[in-house]
Amino acid sequence: MAYYTVYWPQDWLDELRKSNDKGPIKVVFGSIHSRMPSIASIKEGDVVFPVSLLDRHLYIMARLEVTHKERAFDYCIRELGNLYRSLIPEGVVVKVSDAFFCAKDVSYKSLQSVPENLTMIIPGDKPHCKHQEPFNCCAEWAVWGENGSVIQPRLIPDEVVPLLRFGYPKSKEKPLRINSKGVVLAQSIAATRRLSEESAMFFEEIFKPIENVEP
Repeated sequence: MAYYTVYWPQDWLDELRKSNDKGPIKVVFGSIHSRMPSIASIKEGDVVFPVSLLDRHLYIMARLEVTHKERAFDYCIRELGNLYRSLIPEGVVVKVSDAFFCAKDVSYKSLQSVPENLTMIIPGDKPHCKHQEPFNCCAEWAVWGENGSVIQPRLIPDEVVPLLRFGYPKSKEKPLRINSKGVVLAQSIAATRRLSEESAMFFEEIFKPIENVEP
């Protein structure tokens, strides 16, 4: 088992608040872009903590035990009914409208022009929480599970932040980058980062007992 942090930017937290989405957290996405970095390193059995900066302080937003990992497209189509900016895999075409169909790296302007060897997906939205939508384009992977915490900010005390370490193995562990005013630099946490064993145990203490909410 490994423990990871992923970054949720401020505008995404605003979207969750507007939607009154307090979880419980069900899924975390990774994309091919830095705004929502890759989560390819995260595996089934790992634990993910979304983190964010609020008023220049570091907060843990949620805790998710990963029991499944799959393509973001597969998760979105099954659970949300639509692709929601996830990457379309090879061999699939998605109906966008009666006159527009999208496949990987190509689009078609009529049903007649769609190759017969492609699998047709016809989207249909399903009820879901806002956080179940990728907040950036080109979502690649989804990690999910049923044992997730509520979504709410949990402050990491300022005096603890410099003690946190990230990386693997232990010889490559590094602290977060902090400016002269003691504020964590956003680019230091805007990545998928593996927590050291000691740092992971501190994060876990914040979630004892874990606040589980029935879906």
